[in-house]
Amino acid sequence: MAGRRARTGRGWDASPPRAGDATPRPRRGRRAVGSATDPGDPASTDPQEASASGVPAPGVSRGGAGATRRARGSARDEAAAAPRDEAEVAREICLRQLAVRPRTRAELTAALARRGISEETANQVLDRYDEVGIIDDAAFARAWVSSRHIGRGLARRALANELRQRGVDGETASAALSELDEATEAETARALVERKLRTARGEPDAVFRRLVGMLARKGYPAGVAIRAVKDAIAAQSAEAAEFAEQIDADALADAEGEVDR
Repeated sequence: MAGRRARTGRGWDASPPRAGDATPRPRRGRRAVGSATDPGDPASTDPQEASASGVPAPGVSRGGAGATRRARGSARDEAAAAPRDEAEVAREICLRQLAVRPRTRAELTAALARRGISEETANQVLDRYDEVGIIDDAAFARAWVSSRHIGRGLARRALANELRQRGVDGETASAALSELDEATEAETARALVERKLRTARGEPDAVFRRLVGMLARKGYPAGVAIRAVKDAIAAQSAEAAEFAEQIDADALADAEGEVDR
């Protein structure tokens, strides 16, 4: 070994530690095998950390966890595939329909038929709804007539057509429409015309015919419509009153009636 400097510290010729020297520290970045932080030691794995990271906890294999998930999914699929009571399904359909707006019995019957509910089950459910007042065609008809007349200015003829389309029978519809008398109908027609006249443009004759047509579409009889428009135009000005004076409401009403027939 002459000519060579003696190596100290680490190396092939390192001297053994002397008594009193500090215990050598392990090299940084390496962990002692078998220590509590050794990743290879199963005992160092925290079950909660393992669960959060997707690593199975000690004693639980990956296959076992997957089997548990598959079993739970299978149970859910079986519950979803289990046949439901038809009456329960029918009630859910009806309640969804009624949540949008009131419905007649005929409307609910049609909705249940579209969803494949049997006629027997539909009748059972709807009979019960009739008993407890959830559906009431008479109340529906009265509310419909009131709201559509006030909100849209519809006359009895148009309202009768709408009730018929919703399955309300003739007797029930007539009872509801009887609450709308002729005087109220004429007042509503006049109010509609006066509101339209504020923005109407054109020759008096053209305006007159346009307004009569508007009332006719809302279901007003020809006589009611013509008189309402004539009176409203006459109240505008002297010139308009002169034009209105030339209108023979009865003759025009008779002519319109012939056309309708």
